[in-house]
Amino acid sequence: MTEDACIQTPKTSVVKRLLPIAILGVVAAIIYSFDLHTYLNYESLREHRETLTTFVAQRFALAAVAFVLVYSVSTALSLPGGAILSITGGFLFGGVAGGLLVVVGATIGATLVFLAAKTVLGDSLRTRAGPWLKKMEQGFKENAFNYLLVLRLIPIFPFFVVNLVPAFLGVPLSVYVLGTFIGIIPATFVFTFAGAGIGAVLDSGEGFSVGAILTPQIIVALIGLAVLAVLPVVYKKIKARKT
Repeated sequence: MTEDACIQTPKTSVVKRLLPIAILGVVAAIIYSFDLHTYLNYESLREHRETLTTFVAQRFALAAVAFVLVYSVSTALSLPGGAILSITGGFLFGGVAGGLLVVVGATIGATLVFLAAKTVLGDSLRTRAGPWLKKMEQGFKENAFNYLLVLRLIPIFPFFVVNLVPAFLGVPLSVYVLGTFIGIIPATFVFTFAGAGIGAVLDSGEGFSVGAILTPQIIVALIGLAVLAVLPVVYKKIKARKT
């Protein structure tokens, strides 16, 4: 390796780290310039349902990749409409396939935010985390994986904040990705399976409420899963006190 190559290596590393952030910034500018985020709603799904379903039927693989990309960008930019996107995924691809695509897209988007927090954007993003950082610090120190599972299962804190704080507290990327992937599965499939059966609602022309999906029974089930996730932490504390 030449001396010039050695000198350029750090610069190349910085460029590689910042390139995804720059691309995301350009995408964000395009989205907000053309108000594309305003299409993430139930009425847009009703209006464009035939176009979307035809595209999926004719080019399933391309449609799946496009959906994952849209969901990833939406999550990374914290655009409103995550719930309706999940429902749309279920409507277009079915409860199971749609759920898998949503989980992959959401995990990629959340990971982009996590990585962005470790770049030069970290200081500005830290301010957005605000007082939540201190409140969540102890939980991540005790058991990062289980604590992250609980936060993903039950939205105790804003989703965007949960994407950021682990990066500031030194949570390993592998733990973050795995905890996010597993933790968002239950709620995701609730929405995608609801979306898989939304065709009748679209045909009737009736209104639709995302809140109607989260029935008391489903909320109790999600809380139960969160309790199971935190049990190992509680057990360790009890065992430590006895010794």
